[in-house]
Amino acid sequence: MKLFWTQTAKQDLIDIRRYIATNNPTAAKRWVERLRNRARNALHFPLAGRTVPEISRDDIRELIEENYRIVYQVLPDRIVILTVFEGHALFPIKKLNK
Repeated sequence: MKLFWTQTAKQDLIDIRRYIATNNPTAAKRWVERLRNRARNALHFPLAGRTVPEISRDDIRELIEENYRIVYQVLPDRIVILTVFEGHALFPIKKLNK
């Protein structure tokens, strides 16, 4: 299995890093790396993430890292990271189609 990031998910990480960097650039870099490492965990246990409550699809799952949700799709040969966003927000359905 391989791990892929959508353009949306890549941009999410850039936005998260920029936001955190306004107060602490070093912490921003560490935090984004932490999110990337958590996403890599899906390769070892793809079905370990819970199904996303807002859409209830078995192939769309999420991992929680502190206050962020990492949403990914499980495909036969790969894991695709769809989006990363703050946990208090609902899943942005429009990002599913990008």
